Amino acid sequence: MQYKNRVILISFSISILLLIVKFFAYYLTSSSAILTDALESIINVVASGFALYSLHLSSLPKDGNHPYGHGKIEFFSAGLEGVLIVLASIFIIFHAFQDFVHPTEFNSLGIGLVIIIGGGIVNFLLGYFVENVGKKENSPTLIADGQHLILDAQSVIILIFAVAVVYFTKIYWIDSIASILFGIYMLTNGIKITRKSVGGLMDETEPLLLNKIVNILKSHRKDTWIDVHNLRIQQYGADIHIDCHLTLPNYWNLEEVHSELHEIEEIVNENTGGFSEIFIHADPCLPECCHYCGVKNCNIRTENQNVKIEWNDKNLTLNQKHFRET
Repeated sequence: MQYKNRVILISFSISILLLIVKFFAYYLTSSSAILTDALESIINVVASGFALYSLHLSSLPKDGNHPYGHGKIEFFSAGLEGVLIVLASIFIIFHAFQDFVHPTEFNSLGIGLVIIIGGGIVNFLLGYFVENVGKKENSPTLIADGQHLILDAQSVIILIFAVAVVYFTKIYWIDSIASILFGIYMLTNGIKITRKSVGGLMDETEPLLLNKIVNILKSHRKDTWIDVHNLRIQQYGADIHIDCHLTLPNYWNLEEVHSELHEIEEIVNENTGGFSEIFIHADPCLPECCHYCGVKNCNIRTENQNVKIEWNDKNLTLNQKHFRET
């Protein structure tokens, strides 16, 4: 079993345990805020369960029906988690409003608080661990699951404050107000997670990833790499697919071109820390390229180099050679 699969399995197992504990705390206290925390734990269990399946599916090799692999399922998994958070937040707001109109007296708050505080600490540590593993493994599923667990832990802070105030003041509607406020906070975060997953499914440009690839190319730039353009990046779970056009000297033979393209592939893979599949379309240089071409001792040069075009995430993604700097 892959490392990230073991991580999500741990998250799934702990989520089930915390779900049981939190509903027991609600049974003891009848607190709307504690019920809010318990209901979110249902989402944790469902989301972690589907995340476990999606990571298994994304690890399967490419096949005839999925030539780019199964990694996109990770974005779907993250999106499902976001949608579940949104639905849970709506239910929480609705339930809290009902309790606001018809407040319920609490029981055994001390025991309930101890249980919830313990669960919050576990969720925060687990969420921090899972999110960091997700970033290292470049896994949208683990990142979303970790963020959700941290969000669950943050709810404990609001919950403790609300329950403590109710305990000392006996003003029971404060419990409902706290649940409504956190429900709104959950709704906002659920929408953000869903929005990001939809962007991944639609191959929306990820600015940080694009900037990383551009910096790799810049730091290893060679004079013979006359021009790079039409750079596009797609993410399939932990795998990255890159394609671009590279302008090389037009007097190079096929073996020289192939060797250069292979070198670029190795450079990118060594510096991305994961698997990157790269497709490079080789373009021959044109006389219009001479003014920014840095190739030394070129016998076909029609114009001296008078500018060095700065590579950045804007001009490398343009679908044209950089005939004139803009």
